[in-house]
Order: sequence, then C-alpha cells, then structure tokens
Amino acid sequence: MAGDLVLLVAVSLLSACQQLHFAWLVGKARMKHKIMPPAITGPPEFERIFRAQQNCVEFYPVFLVTFWISGWFFNQEIAALLGLAYMFARHKYFHGYAESVKGRLTGFYLNLVALISLMALGAAGIANSFLDEYLDFNLAKKLHKLL
Repeated sequence: MAGDLVLLVAVSLLSACQQLHFAWLVGKARMKHKIMPPAITGPPEFERIFRAQQNCVEFYPVFLVTFWISGWFFNQEIAALLGLAYMFARHKYFHGYAESVKGRLTGFYLNLVALISLMALGAAGIANSFLDEYLDFNLAKKLHKLL
C-alpha cells in the first residue's frame, strides 16, 4: 500500500520540511532583531518574515487536505506536480514577503492557482467516485475509452 502513495507521502514530507525551514527563519530573525517570544512586533523586516511564516501555516491545512484528496481520488502524479508547484509558490511568497509587502503577490497568486487546481481535481475525483459507487457510471473510464 505504501508504494501506491509514495509520491503523496514524499511531497507531504518535503512540504513539512519547508514549513520547518520557514519557522527556523523566523527564529533566526528573532535572534537578529533581539525579539523574544511571545513578542510578535519589531522592525518591519521581522514583522514581514513573521507574517509570511504565519500565512504559510494558515494555508498549510488547506493545502494538505486538497493535495491528499486530489491525489487519492483523482491522480497521484498530477497531485504531486501541483504539490511541488504549491511549494515553489510558497517559497516565492515567503522570500518575496521578506523583501517587501508587494513582493509576496507573485507567490500568492501562484498559490491560489495550485490550490484551486487541487480543489477542482479533488472535487472531480470525488464526483467520479460517487457516480461509480451509486450509479455504476465511471466517467474516468468512459473518457479513457474515448481517448
């Protein structure tokens, strides 16, 4: 069974490492600017890094849920590629935000594209599963025969 999910597991682990890296960068910024927890205010450079990390944390559950649903119900390979695209977008977002408030926008828009794509594929996969289970109609198989 684990082999069937290897791409989903690998991207999930890689994304967890990315989240850990972002948290480490916040810790580094805290030390640089001498801001002790639980304080979250300080120079604009620190506040941008802190907000970037917090925004990544806020979106992470949405990413994981849509990523796993689309991979499980639609296609693992496509979900893995979209997961990697999401991680690239999060990287652009975090580092862009660390530089300037406007610097986050490219990464943010790329994130939305990846998340909306994962949601759409997940919804399509779930809909196909419902059709197959309750109406004995598998849209994926019908499309595969046509192509």
